[in-house]
Amino acid sequence: MKALLQRVSKASVSVDKNIVGHIGSGLVILLGVAAGDTERDAKYLADKIVGLRIFGDKEGKFNLSASEVGSELLAVSQFTLLADTKKGRRPSFTDAAPPDVAEALFDKFVFLLRKSGLKVETGRFQAHMSVDIVNDGPVTIMLDSREKFPESSQQ
Repeated sequence: MKALLQRVSKASVSVDKNIVGHIGSGLVILLGVAAGDTERDAKYLADKIVGLRIFGDKEGKFNLSASEVGSELLAVSQFTLLADTKKGRRPSFTDAAPPDVAEALFDKFVFLLRKSGLKVETGRFQAHMSVDIVNDGPVTIMLDSREKFPESSQQ
């Protein structure tokens, strides 16, 4: 499972020109669910994201986490994070989990984020979405649960 985090001053996600999720200051989380991922991957990333110290303290140093600053979170499913571009010019998405599995794990991930008490908004699974992001910093960080659980990549 991969998560691309972007620290934002505000963000929203729309489907058919209708806003379905919006946040103020916080994190946009683009989440890609890979084949072989489990709830363990979702829990690891949710815990890591809520506790990752990427917000500035009084001196501007990355010493505060999303939970410490009361960050808002916008989670958007994005299977294209699993793109394999090693061959040819067209990305392959064979590493992505099937939609039914990905949706269940995305929902579990969102549930775990909400358990933190932070405001959590989402996009709409499998919809064509427009994501408006106002980056703060910019700060962009990639997390991959397979770095913690390399056996997940064994299929």
